[in-house]
Amino acid sequence: MGLKNKKMEDSIAKKWRQLSGENHWKGLLDPLDIDLRRYMIHYGEMAQAAYDAFNTEKASKYAGSSRYAKTDFFSKVCLENGNPFKYSVTKFLYATSKIDLPDAFIIKSFSREAWSRESNWIGYVAVATDEGKAVLGRRDIVIAWRGTVQTLEWVNDLEFILVPAPKVFGNNTDPKVHQGWYSIYTSEDPRSPFNKTSARNQVLSEVSRLVEKYKNEEISITVTGHSLGAAVATLNAVDIVANGYNKPTDPYLKACPVTAIVFASPRVGDINFEKVFSGYKDLKTIRVRNELDIVPNYPLIGYSDVGEELKIDTRKSMYLKSPGNPSSWHNLEAYLHGVAGTQGSRGGFKLEVNRDIALVNKTLDGLKDEYLIPVSWRVVQNKGMVQQPDGSWKLMDHEDDDF
Repeated sequence: MGLKNKKMEDSIAKKWRQLSGENHWKGLLDPLDIDLRRYMIHYGEMAQAAYDAFNTEKASKYAGSSRYAKTDFFSKVCLENGNPFKYSVTKFLYATSKIDLPDAFIIKSFSREAWSRESNWIGYVAVATDEGKAVLGRRDIVIAWRGTVQTLEWVNDLEFILVPAPKVFGNNTDPKVHQGWYSIYTSEDPRSPFNKTSARNQVLSEVSRLVEKYKNEEISITVTGHSLGAAVATLNAVDIVANGYNKPTDPYLKACPVTAIVFASPRVGDINFEKVFSGYKDLKTIRVRNELDIVPNYPLIGYSDVGEELKIDTRKSMYLKSPGNPSSWHNLEAYLHGVAGTQGSRGGFKLEVNRDIALVNKTLDGLKDEYLIPVSWRVVQNKGMVQQPDGSWKLMDHEDDDF
């Protein structure tokens, strides 16, 4: 390991509490602290992994599930090489919705033998390994929520109805949240083997188990997501703190900090939601928003932003086609490129973190042609078709895990 990497790892381990927002990121955002850049990119990559593993091929009976099993998940989504932050996935999360949502939210297979008619894989829980803990300075529990995979049309298709959130706030009906985000987070469906309990119950039971397991160590809970995933992550983070899931059962042990690091997040709730959210001392959130991305402006009326905001503007990057388009302004890999190079109020753009620009074109046509990076280059080999010994071809695009 190079001396520079070793230094970076030591400083993240020493100042992780600041990087997780202990002081609301005071003095770290403008100019953007080098360790905070790396830290935010790390959590953004954990959210990106949920997109990279998601099977969107409707011809597959596994459409809407994770292509990869939990065991070597991070190597399959290419987060092992050159990455000092080591985690292992402990649980996959599945969601459904009791209310009708645009097609972008739940992908359905064309197959009569589909793995599930009602549910989609929506993310995972992971925990830092011993090696990861040494770099991160504590045992970090990460919850990553997947966003929508289709174009931005869902923004116009969605109704922005505010509802109370009794499962999160109990009898306090003052805070209101977006009905769609709440439904995805809290719906169950007895017909689905994957959603006999809601995404909420799945994630809270796993967080409880891990908090108990590591109660004698220093721990943190970090929730991340992009787009719809950012909205669900925000709900999940407040839920964990509001209902004490960040505390071990032993009354002598203290609660651990919960931080939401979210990208391109639509608004989640009203002014009362924001008030309740900001009242929890163990809860911090930072939202990254790209200047021209429309999603963080939604819903337009009756909703409030929570936490701190880091503004970026990918138009300033000399690597990207100018000015871009709504898809490139909202894309998570483009966001992470923006975090790597933003210069804040100083203006301009300079990659302070050695982040490969090729990642921008993973699912986009975002880079200037002169960089010679293929457009939307991340494709599963032969779209999951595998040649058999007799020469025929079969769709084999799933590693068995939860089913």
